Amino acid sequence: MACLSSTLLAEPPVYMHRFFCFVSPGLAAWFAAIVLVGCIARPTLAQSQPQVFRGATVYPIADAPIDNGIVVVQDGVIKAVGPEGEVDIPAGAAVHDATGKVIMPGLVDTHSHIAQVNGGDQSGPTHPGVRTLDAVNVRHSSVGRARAGGITTVNVLSGSGHLLSGQTTHLKLRNGDTVEDLLFCENPLTDICGGIKMANGTNSIRENTAFPGTRARSASILRQMLIDARAYREKKEAASSEEEMPPTDLGKEALLEVLDGERIVHFHTHRHDDVLTVLRLKKEFGFEVVLHHVSEGWRVADEIAAADVPCSIIVIDSPGGKHEAVNLYFRTGAVLEDAGVDVAYHTDDFITDSRLFLRSAAIGVRAGMSEETALEAMTLAGARMLGLEDRIGSLEEGKDADLIVLSGDPLSVYTNIEETWVEGQKVFDRDNPDDRDLATGGYGVYDDGTLHHHHGPSGE
Repeated sequence: MACLSSTLLAEPPVYMHRFFCFVSPGLAAWFAAIVLVGCIARPTLAQSQPQVFRGATVYPIADAPIDNGIVVVQDGVIKAVGPEGEVDIPAGAAVHDATGKVIMPGLVDTHSHIAQVNGGDQSGPTHPGVRTLDAVNVRHSSVGRARAGGITTVNVLSGSGHLLSGQTTHLKLRNGDTVEDLLFCENPLTDICGGIKMANGTNSIRENTAFPGTRARSASILRQMLIDARAYREKKEAASSEEEMPPTDLGKEALLEVLDGERIVHFHTHRHDDVLTVLRLKKEFGFEVVLHHVSEGWRVADEIAAADVPCSIIVIDSPGGKHEAVNLYFRTGAVLEDAGVDVAYHTDDFITDSRLFLRSAAIGVRAGMSEETALEAMTLAGARMLGLEDRIGSLEEGKDADLIVLSGDPLSVYTNIEETWVEGQKVFDRDNPDDRDLATGGYGVYDDGTLHHHHGPSGE
């Protein structure tokens, strides 16, 4: 018996209510069991059946575009990518005609605030023990909005109103009801499930509070925090028994992961002098860091390149905003590319709407970036900055089957994202009326509070 629908169990149609009213309890139980088994098995069947996309122009990102290309996915991973005639079509495959379309990897957003995420509070300027995964609402409409924008992976961060606002969370935008359904890590109790968020500049500066009042004091607090983490390690290593071990400090444990290079630092920074402060901290403590926003990165591009530090940047296409970002220009990506810096784009959603993420690449090209680097900045470069490049960011055999189907040129403002696939499962379809609403917006489409995003004293 074919599965009727996984939603049928939660919302059985009228004819099913009538059916159960007029059959014996035993027969009704048998029928319900058959339906349940069929619906549980359906995702496995969808994963095990090969999916073939043919006829599209394929942008693998790790290689040159392929005209009339074929992409084969099965069991959630990419099995083959290549031109028509050079890729075998598996028997029994579901074939999707993508003639005239463009297929490229799912987009990677290295800096997002979707899912109502939050982090540290006003009790102090640093909260290394706070995990954003404990404050993520994956049922929020902003998650669907990101899928509508072709985003398949996000690095969800808390705000930058603190020097350190908490640990970030890497989410794969699968369909799911809990944060565990969307995590990259297998065990949130034991695994490192993201990076850590730091910030400098005016966001975290306060007067007459426990927060720093100057840029110099900000750097001092961060340095002392990392020095204290080193001392904590030394006490642990010197302990010869459990009784001599220092009490477990969740914040310092996270900072040890930073010092060991196991947890990447995502550092909000705008002004050129703030950027150089971050580079000095990296040199002193040896942590892995990604510079975020980097509004004046074009002024210190050579220094960033010499430090071999990647940059995750943002496009703001309207005037206004904070004073330290006044020198944010479209050409930043091109200048960093020319200097040899690895560049990715991010949304900082809702600063940039996730639905409009792909236009960041187009604006970068308009300002002088190469097309290849701009598209890589939306995909593989972001994957590298999250330490996930072995799984996502390009269409290559063995990687996760995360891809998007576009109506045309990815650098055209007239192009629509028609489908978003995560691990071989369709999670957005513009032809679906509900999904189309998420893509086009309108009154009542999004949950209350979606448009509110604060980087000020609230730190949310």
